[in-house]
Parts: sequence; structure tokens; C-alpha cells
Amino acid sequence: MKKKFSLVIPVYKNQESIPALLKVIEHMSTELDRDLEVVFVVDGSPDNSFNILSAQLESLQFPAKLISHSRNFGSFAAVRTGLAHCTGEYSCVMAADLQEPVSLFISMFRELSQGECDVVVGTRDSRSDPFLSKVFSSVYWKLYRKFVVPDMPKSGVDVFGCNSVFRKQILSLNESRTSLVALIYWLGFNRIEISYTRSRREFGVSSWTMKKKVEYMLDSVFSFTDLPIKVLLRLGVLGILVSLCLGVLVLLSRFFGLITEPGYSATVVLVMFFGALNLFGLGLAGEYAWRAYENTKQRPQSIIRIMVSNDNKY
Repeated sequence: MKKKFSLVIPVYKNQESIPALLKVIEHMSTELDRDLEVVFVVDGSPDNSFNILSAQLESLQFPAKLISHSRNFGSFAAVRTGLAHCTGEYSCVMAADLQEPVSLFISMFRELSQGECDVVVGTRDSRSDPFLSKVFSSVYWKLYRKFVVPDMPKSGVDVFGCNSVFRKQILSLNESRTSLVALIYWLGFNRIEISYTRSRREFGVSSWTMKKKVEYMLDSVFSFTDLPIKVLLRLGVLGILVSLCLGVLVLLSRFFGLITEPGYSATVVLVMFFGALNLFGLGLAGEYAWRAYENTKQRPQSIIRIMVSNDNKY
């Protein structure tokens, strides 16, 4: 039987939190009148997450699908896979580390079922994280708001829910090296925000490393804004102005006899400045060319290795 609500859960190095996660989902299913299905997507996790979920699958008291990628494609690819294989009228994406309260997702489903919005995003009022982590997150999302998505909440977005119309649209955007969160805001539709307090992580360690954060920022910048091109153009204009000023300075210095080697200083300065600017421009153009090449290859963004379900629950 087709369920009204679908919960998508990417899983990567979450074997420690799985027992508690299943209990939380059971509670959520009860609150939603047993009208919930769950899609677990194990994204090439090197730990025992898939085997633990596989062993528990038949005993679960709610319909569930367990999907395993052939390797680690990233959390956003796992979310896309889950959204593509859920059947509910309303879908929510939940992290397996249990840092978001279960009440948040129940509220998301209820808001969506009222039909007054197409997408719901969870925004953090506060977070029980280390001080440095809070500072970095604040700076990170401030830059993201300024240069990529001005409408992004100040604390960013980690989880969201949507109806089937929005889900269909976001799955139709089959592009690589992009940002799923930025796509949510790019698509538009009727959107509301629900605030919550993020809990301290109790299980394992985060796989959201500094390297992944930087790559995510770059993917967002190159996919959703022309800021790099604007910077290059402004640097070019600035370079022209600096060159004109240097040219006037060299002419005056030559006229007053302050330069004994005609053109030497100006040549060195100009060669260095425009050489660096040229390298920057080539690198920028190369980055766009590479991303265009990645999209033309039309490779799948994820590959399913195994998919099983407790069919008797549907």
C-alpha cells in the first residue's frame, strides 16, 4: 500500500547511531498514523551500516527500502537516489546522526500535508557544537548568503521536505557538481522555514570535512553565480587603471630624469601584474570548461549496487 509520507535517510559511517535511529523512526511512524515509508541509502559506507540495516529490515514495523551505492558518491547524490525511489506524496530528508529532533520532521510533514507550501526547510536557531565549529559555520553561511544564495537562512540548511511536484522538479535537474540546497532556492515554489535547535552529536564523528565544505562552496559559486567572472572583469578594469597611472608616473619620472633606464620599471611591473591576472583568468575559464565537460559526459550521479525492501510492509 502506498504511503502518504516518505523519509529519505542517507547513511555513511553511521553504524553506531542505527539502533537509536530505528527507534526514532518507529516513534515518528506512530505519530504519523503508520502512514510512513523510509528509504535508507547507504552511500558506499566503509563500516557495517548496510549489514546492520539489512539484518533489521524484515523486523521493522514500517515499510522500508534499503539501497546501497556501489561507492561513495556524496550525501547529495544519496539524497537524490532516495528521492527517486520514494513513493509518498510528501518527502523529507533526515540525517542519520540524529542531531535534528524528530519533532522537526513531524512538523515538516504536517505543514506539507496542509497544502499551503511546496517545500519546507529546517533552520537552526542554535547548535550544541564546539565554539570553533560555531564560528566557522557562521562565517561560512554568511559568505554563502552574500555570494551565492541571498535567501539562504543565516545558519544554513541541513534538512528539508517537499511535495511530489517539487520532488519531480528537483530530480529533473540532472546536473553534476552542483548544490542540492542551492537548487531548492533556485527552483522557487512556495517555501516556509521551521526553526529548531540542533543537538550535540552523540554517535561517531562528522564526515563533513573542511575539504568537503570548500568543495561545496566552490560548486555552489560556479553553479549559481557569475561572481568569479565579475571579479575577473573588475580586476581587468583595475589593471587598466593601474597601468594608466603607472604609465603617467613613468612618463613624469622620465621627464624629470628620475629613471635612467627608460621603460625598465614599468615593464617589470606591468609584466608581473598582467601575467598574474592572465593566469587567474585562464584558471577561472578552465574551471568553467571542466564543469561543462563534466555535464556533457552525462554519467549517472549514483549507481545502485543493491536494493532490497520488506515487501510485506507495503
